[in-house]
Amino acid sequence: MTELVEHGKLFIGGELVDPLGQDVIEVISPHTEQVIGRVPHACEGDVDRAVDAARRAFDEGPWPRASLDERIEVITRIKDAFAVRYEEIARVISSENGTPYSSSVMVQALAAMMVWDAAITVARTFPYEERRDGVLGPLLVRREPVGVVAAVVPWNVPQFTAAAKLAPALLAGCTAVLKVSPESPLDAYILAEIAAEAGLPEGVLSILPADREVSEYLVGHPGVDKVSFTGSVAAGRRVMEVASRNLTRVTLELGGKSAAVILPDADLDAAVAGIVPFAWMINGQACVAQTRILVPHSRYDEIAEAFAAAAGALKVGDPLDPATELGPLVARRQQQRSLDYIRIGQEEGAKILTGGGRPASQERGWYVEPTLFGSVDNSMRIAREEIFGPVICLLPYGDEAEAVKIANDSEYGLSGSVWTADTERGIDIARRVRTGTYSVNTFSLDMLGPFGGYKNSGLGREFGPEGYGEYFEHKMIHLPAGYQPAQPGPQEA
Repeated sequence: MTELVEHGKLFIGGELVDPLGQDVIEVISPHTEQVIGRVPHACEGDVDRAVDAARRAFDEGPWPRASLDERIEVITRIKDAFAVRYEEIARVISSENGTPYSSSVMVQALAAMMVWDAAITVARTFPYEERRDGVLGPLLVRREPVGVVAAVVPWNVPQFTAAAKLAPALLAGCTAVLKVSPESPLDAYILAEIAAEAGLPEGVLSILPADREVSEYLVGHPGVDKVSFTGSVAAGRRVMEVASRNLTRVTLELGGKSAAVILPDADLDAAVAGIVPFAWMINGQACVAQTRILVPHSRYDEIAEAFAAAAGALKVGDPLDPATELGPLVARRQQQRSLDYIRIGQEEGAKILTGGGRPASQERGWYVEPTLFGSVDNSMRIAREEIFGPVICLLPYGDEAEAVKIANDSEYGLSGSVWTADTERGIDIARRVRTGTYSVNTFSLDMLGPFGGYKNSGLGREFGPEGYGEYFEHKMIHLPAGYQPAQPGPQEA
């Protein structure tokens, strides 16, 4: 039996303090449906305390005024702690959201460490200050930290998304309030321990577990200068609406319905091996998942048979079992959502090639079989709406132009891939598909390049210098004509 984990305090301003409210979040195992943890539910008063601490730390504290090397030293200690505690982090997240431990080690823990590390790399060479020849004279262009950041993260990759926001924000000299999901608050306490031990100054970081109502209060707080949000399109629209009241800057990383395009000349074995792990990753609960697989009519039967066999062979079970390849969904509502979409797909005329219900092998837990629909038309709801579960669609196409048209016929534009024997042909497809991240004969998300979406998949970017730049304001300083500095100016914030 899993030991019950209980935390009675909130991490505010770098210290564990008593919450102001009495509400408690119970963390339910998606595998056993039993309570595995309890943490305080932050209230609006706790948000006020956290934002006030962050505001003081930014306006008066040492963190924004430290040298870049000093900030890198602290962030490096955070990154190094992830390298030491990655197995613990992976286990905790697997117990919270059902990610199979076999993939959780990389996807949930080591990938988060890589985000912290990549941000350090970007920070070292970022142009914090540069001189330009303006139309009317010399200019000094500075990039200065935006201020207090509200970072709101989801339950599916909690540490990865937290790192995507906190690493650049903190390196830039900002202070932050991290709002974590009520489904996955336990791993946040590990991050709090790591941050405290790394030596972040007072007030620089707070971590609050809470629901949507408290999230909305944080997003709309007048003491917040920027909101970075990862979640659904509907929630992103609400974040943008609330933040706009204060003209707060917003970065949104939202949903996806990404297409993996298999060209007629593709190596089928390589395509199946490359797509399946990233179609059903995190049990289908990933915004970048390759949920639409576009297949040429000429090879449809062959490809459909191969994908159905691969999906049907996925081992379903306890997420903490190292042999498990597909675990439970995070909550009963997510299980029911997937089952509802399976019913909708059948009503629309799509054909179930494998899966389609609850696995007989699991007597309890929020499981859904890895499900593959064939003969899907892109007008069907199962092809257009983000299911966020282990339900994948095979869509036939005629020629290459039609494949690109289908891939682009979506309100989303987050990810995608193409599989072909001709790499140059694949690159041409990549240039024509309107999506923020694309892969040729692979699937990747590199932390040194920009990540984000077209259309309803979001606003702004994370990772790379583009994502780092989201945490800065730009200042233009006009200099007198003929001015020449006695020595080069500072190259850090």
